[in-house]
Amino acid sequence: MTSPVVIDILGVPVHAVTMADTLALVEQYMAEPRLHQIATVNPEFVMAAQSDPDFRRVLHAADLCIPDGVGLLFAARRQGRSLPERVPGSELVYHLAEQAAQHGWPLFLLGAGAGVAAEAARLLVERYPGLVIAGTFAGSPAVEENDDIVRRINDSGAALLFVAYGAPKQDKWIARNRANLPAVRVAVGVGGSLDFVTGRSVRAPAWMQRLGLEWLHRLIREPWRWRRMLALPRFAWRVVVG
Repeated sequence: MTSPVVIDILGVPVHAVTMADTLALVEQYMAEPRLHQIATVNPEFVMAAQSDPDFRRVLHAADLCIPDGVGLLFAARRQGRSLPERVPGSELVYHLAEQAAQHGWPLFLLGAGAGVAAEAARLLVERYPGLVIAGTFAGSPAVEENDDIVRRINDSGAALLFVAYGAPKQDKWIARNRANLPAVRVAVGVGGSLDFVTGRSVRAPAWMQRLGLEWLHRLIREPWRWRRMLALPRFAWRVVVG
């Protein structure tokens, strides 16, 4: 498919794609001999990028920045532009696992808490028979662990990589290693998605998702996140006031 339209939201690129578009692009990326980085951009990403120029550069260099947040759809409308739909990273991981099972793409799960990636891998294989798990490893985004993690992934033969270190660490890790993972074709920063797969975290009810209130559900369940959640009203203020 042709390259998707890019909408600039407070200096951060967001691609105007649907979930179906994203999966079509992944299939295209998998046929190209290089690593393609996908970022699951939400309002927290946008606000973090305001004060983190390295993170902003990573997002600008990514091959695809999907709109993971209803606030981005609102921000686009304020510009008279259109993002067709939200593409949640927590749903994308299931679609990509299914796609990998269909095409035989070996998948490596990196990050999350101890044992989470391995459990998520087991559950995904149960859900999508034929899915090949190249490997799992928690590790950390620390520079001193970088070479060992890269070796593990390269030795595994993975073509698809999920990195669950949380933003911006996961996205910076992928960007730092784009040239070090010659067999990987697509790498996605998946944040807490593996915790959703394993049931350690629970997504908001469908009605809250439709109303864009997933942030409230998460704040109620994880009140210690309140400082991070302050990014949401700051984002709304910047979008409205400029």
